[in-house]
Amino acid sequence: MKTLRRYLMHELVRSTGFILFALLALFAFFDLLAQIDDLRPGAYTLPAALAYVALSLPSRTYELMPIAALIGAIFALSQLATNSEFTIMRVSGMSTRALALAVVRVGLVFVALTYAFGELVAPVSERKAQEIRAETRGEGMIGNKLRSGVWVRDALRDASGAIQRWRFINVGVVRADGSSINWKIFEFDRDFRLLSIGTATEGRFTPHDGAPSWLLRDVVETRLPVVAATDTRPTELRTEIVRTKERRWESALTPNILGVLLVQPERMAAAELARYIAHLQDNRQQTGPYEIALWNKVFYPLAIVVMMMLALPFAYLHVRQGSVSLKMFAGVMIGVLFYMLNKLFAHVGVLHIWPPVVIAVLPSLVVLAVALGALYWIERR
Repeated sequence: MKTLRRYLMHELVRSTGFILFALLALFAFFDLLAQIDDLRPGAYTLPAALAYVALSLPSRTYELMPIAALIGAIFALSQLATNSEFTIMRVSGMSTRALALAVVRVGLVFVALTYAFGELVAPVSERKAQEIRAETRGEGMIGNKLRSGVWVRDALRDASGAIQRWRFINVGVVRADGSSINWKIFEFDRDFRLLSIGTATEGRFTPHDGAPSWLLRDVVETRLPVVAATDTRPTELRTEIVRTKERRWESALTPNILGVLLVQPERMAAAELARYIAHLQDNRQQTGPYEIALWNKVFYPLAIVVMMMLALPFAYLHVRQGSVSLKMFAGVMIGVLFYMLNKLFAHVGVLHIWPPVVIAVLPSLVVLAVALGALYWIERR
């Protein structure tokens, strides 16, 4: 029995690996075609595009792993059924439960590898890929697609943690080395009355005494007097313009926070997502899409086991009931449906403010219910 189980697991690993390689090659080709229109002589060249596509492969591996596991498991089990090997396993005493446990063991191995890719390899390579693409196209590291660059909100707190001032910061370009250009800083008091407007031509992240801070150059700050809205009396208060060559500016912001939107939330590491969510919560900003992405990071790799369980009923279909190619086609369609279901629940969940954990786990639960229902129907039959 152990030999049969080991043989089954070997076939599942081999088929899944082959399917994953084929899917990665296909998507890499499509990604390269998508870069053709952006190629520019002396700037974004073909080697840079190839490097971008190559560095994007770990993220693609993470995204495609559940689909590859499903198609690979269907292919392996269908081949075993075609060669009557699956029948021999059943006659030798392998129950449906034993087959399912063997499939789950293989799935858990792929889950562990997918977690490692998603947390250790993919975020680093994806950020590097985006940096290469942005730098060679002369864009720097622009964290979002707005022409004005990155907009973030920061809060200045006292020793007790109470908010003293609000700051809205616009940074035109953030680079990988921690430098940035074209700063605009709008500072308000706790009641959102404008206190000052500052600009700086350049900023570099330089922590000071263990606290995050920036060294701003060519700073021009326009300080505005605070006048009560109900005070209609004439006043001698005037605006004040202060120019400094260099200024140290303390803030909880870091280059990673400013450039966090450079990478799609679902391609970020869970730890990085958690830190950014905490920053958004501290500044009373919406965290919905990032919380959904965080919970997806937790549950998405587990979908591999679910998808491989869904492939198990295909082994019970006799050859006359459907060829291997038909089963493969069905597997591809199910994989595409699962991918679309994930995206659909993510968008609908944001619109209807569903709990992020529900949005992340619901597609896998739907597929798991279908798999268990199919196995129950086969056993009853």
